[in-house]
Amino acid sequence: MNKTLATSFALALALHTGVHHAATAQTQTAETVQHKAHSNPFFGDFNTPQNIAPFDRITIEDYRQAVKKGIEQQKKEVADIVNNRQRPTFENTIAALDQSGKLLYKVFMTFSPLSSSNSTAEFRTLQQEFSPLLSAHSDDIYLNPQLFARVKAVYNNKKAQRRLTHEQKSLLDKTYKNFVREGANLNDAQKTVLRELNTEIAQLQLQFSQNLMFETNNTFVTVDNVDELKGLSQDNIDRAATLAKAKGADGKWMFNMQRASCMPVLQYADNRDLRKKVYLAYVNRGNQGNQYDSKDLSRRIIELRIRKAKLMGFQDFAALILENRMAKESRAVYNLLNAVWTPAVAKAKEEIADIRAEIAREGGSFEPEGWDFMYYQNKAKQAKYAFNEAELSEYFEINNVLQGVFGVATRLYGITFKERTGEYPVYEPSAKAWDVYDRDGSLLAVFYSDYEPREGKRAGAWCTSFRAQDYVNNRRQAPVVVNVCSFTTPTAEKPALLTADEVTTLFHEFGHALHSFFRDVHYNGVGSVERDFVELPSQILEHWAFQPEVLKTYARHYRTGEVIPMDLVQKLEDSGKYGQGFATVEYVAAALVDMDLHTLTTLPENFDVMKFEADQLRQRGIPQQIQPRYRVTNFSHTMGGGYTAGYYSYLWAEVLDADGFEAFRETGNIFDPATAQKFRKYILTPGGIDDGMTMYTNFRGRQPAIDALLKNRGLK
Repeated sequence: MNKTLATSFALALALHTGVHHAATAQTQTAETVQHKAHSNPFFGDFNTPQNIAPFDRITIEDYRQAVKKGIEQQKKEVADIVNNRQRPTFENTIAALDQSGKLLYKVFMTFSPLSSSNSTAEFRTLQQEFSPLLSAHSDDIYLNPQLFARVKAVYNNKKAQRRLTHEQKSLLDKTYKNFVREGANLNDAQKTVLRELNTEIAQLQLQFSQNLMFETNNTFVTVDNVDELKGLSQDNIDRAATLAKAKGADGKWMFNMQRASCMPVLQYADNRDLRKKVYLAYVNRGNQGNQYDSKDLSRRIIELRIRKAKLMGFQDFAALILENRMAKESRAVYNLLNAVWTPAVAKAKEEIADIRAEIAREGGSFEPEGWDFMYYQNKAKQAKYAFNEAELSEYFEINNVLQGVFGVATRLYGITFKERTGEYPVYEPSAKAWDVYDRDGSLLAVFYSDYEPREGKRAGAWCTSFRAQDYVNNRRQAPVVVNVCSFTTPTAEKPALLTADEVTTLFHEFGHALHSFFRDVHYNGVGSVERDFVELPSQILEHWAFQPEVLKTYARHYRTGEVIPMDLVQKLEDSGKYGQGFATVEYVAAALVDMDLHTLTTLPENFDVMKFEADQLRQRGIPQQIQPRYRVTNFSHTMGGGYTAGYYSYLWAEVLDADGFEAFRETGNIFDPATAQKFRKYILTPGGIDDGMTMYTNFRGRQPAIDALLKNRGLK
């Protein structure tokens, strides 16, 4: 989200889908909206605590009016830059462009975070309306020859550059290269083709994301008899009954494809037929031959990306994307993925042997399939380590876990938290708000947590912002940051209890939040890091989640308040690497398919994305029991934009985070103040002023090694 103001709205639209507001706002008539046009909340200060968007007062028409006005305003601001008769300088061209589009930026910093968490049909329609407008507006900026001439003049003035600060030089370099990457050097005919490609790609990516959201929330497996649910906890059964009742099937049990709903079935349900139904429904989202099927969409997106890459002078789309990533080229990505793939497959085959043994122990004679993996792997894990994940969850009440991650942040960086729920505007009743204070007592950020699944929220977990860190009148403006996840919902009998994976996810997303809290840059155009660096701050925080000294602070039984027993902690530690073969293979499989699709230089006639996926993985020797974590038609990271030719980034960043956590371990204190201060200074604060490898080596004193990653995953 922290791109230049000229492009942030386009990225925001590409990454997010849908939004929801109070019913009273949705049902206002056009006449009422026109009558109140002067009171559009975007056309002035919000006049709320911390100037946070007044979510309940913003209507659909407010968004529409503000976007149109925002486009008009930025067009005028760009025209003023172009028509400036003074010679081009950093201030009158580069800085002026960076600060343009404030209204448009303001709208989408509100619209985009909500669009992923509270979708409605009205707002999905609005997104479709916005998509071509914003694509064209972005192209109008980057393909403006007069504007590029001024940018280029500043870039080529080496004498003037010597007077710039390091941050200003970085902004200038990024601005110039962004123009080139967006087609500024193309001729007029090529620019026309690029505009057409950009518009269609944006619309197709949006449609893919909307299809996937519908398929995730509205693909159901229904059970008529409770006896079919043996093995599931009563909580899972009760939630399935609640969902069925909400869908008009009272007396039945329903599961949708949100992970909190369907994954317990795959892990615990004794009914193999039920596991099969749920598994196939989950992996085939977007591949069901209905109106939300995304096979043809995906093929067309790949085709258009190939055409765009060639138009821009690259052999394939991955080359275009990786040019400004840490990896730089496809070979470096494949080298990393292949280095992990081989030992991961070997480890997964060992786990499959354990699964076969469990099946045989129960008297079964069938070959395990994908819908058997989690179920029997869980049984094998229990047999090896006497470890019961359901028992573990009773110590992971969600509010306690959140206080645990707050405590880690306090010990590392000295920051503190004060709840403001009920005082700040909220977009969803279950969301909570906190002020975040720095060590010196100054306001560092505002933080929102949104952890309950609901209809209209897309699958997965993410961190975004309602307002990025900025400087206004030479004073630092605190960001407003939100973590969004879909964890288990509380019931009348029990609070929300997290699985170990969900605890890891909560720590992960809060690591992203810390990155946003601490960012301190003066220009929006240097706010973002490379895509394959962005996961370092999130993934490194995961290392603290299950440290014994950290568990003692938050892992308390939800009924008794008893601190988690040390023998259970030991079982958690002993079993921590079990299942890493499966987890690594399913992740790397998806990353490989992402790269394989985007290193294509042509697309065969009648190209079938699902056949291509299957063929590529079969040739690499993937076990038949494992599907990639995301199949092409539900792979929003790549087909929806954002991580295109970039899903490898999690593994790339894991090399950094595993090696980086060793820096703390080497001191003998995982909360070592000096190491934490260096991490904050060199990793969390600079935004994208420096490139990722420079930031990492500034922190670590050397480049990272892969050894710690392989060791952490039990692959070495």
